[in-house]
Amino acid sequence: MTFSSAVPRHVAVVMDGNGRWAKKRFLPRLAGHKQGLESLRRCVRHCIERGVRVLTVFAFSSENWNRPAEEVSGLMNLLAGALAREVPSLHQEGVQLHFVGERSSLSDKVVTGFLQAEALTASNDRLVLNVCFNYGGRWDIAQAAAGLAAQGIAITESSLGAALAMAHVPDPDLLIRTGGEYRISNFLLWQAAYSELYFSPALWPDFDAAELDAAIAEYARRERRFGQTSEQINQSSEQRLTV
Repeated sequence: MTFSSAVPRHVAVVMDGNGRWAKKRFLPRLAGHKQGLESLRRCVRHCIERGVRVLTVFAFSSENWNRPAEEVSGLMNLLAGALAREVPSLHQEGVQLHFVGERSSLSDKVVTGFLQAEALTASNDRLVLNVCFNYGGRWDIAQAAAGLAAQGIAITESSLGAALAMAHVPDPDLLIRTGGEYRISNFLLWQAAYSELYFSPALWPDFDAAELDAAIAEYARRERRFGQTSEQINQSSEQRLTV
């Protein structure tokens, strides 16, 4: 039987559980989001150490605007502060930043921060970090289709894939959701078609190196067939070994 390579090239994460982490400690929800930022910082470092090439995280969905206004405002302020504090250190670590999502409803300050961070880190190649902010999988597919239609380009699987907001990276090999929920919540609907899914009971602020290693170990045990049979994959592997 042929299994996945030991380390996934592209890991995507639904970072769920910040609010519940804070509630368990009788803290405001924003305290959980602040701790979640610390967890993201650790995760970036752990991915670099393990040889992951692309990390994509779901930071703020297009549905999160429906949360209490105080929490949304706090998240926006947290993001603005994080851009100022974190981008220089990420740049030093060789991380290339991309902010993926619909920007027209974001403040000029936030959008400017996105553009500056992307420009500063554009030549880095140690890890690509995609931060999906004001993102939804349905929005991504719809905007790609609308863009093709406006240009008079036929909508095919190939043209649509190339028009998606994540076309600059390969599809995720492993998609992790923390917090014990078993759904992908409108995240990378197109790109996750053949991703291996892993659901962790750990709340995102508690997701550490051991949790990441457990997800990668489970990924390595899985057989990725992409519609083929095990026999076909084994035969293809044997042919490559003899060439």
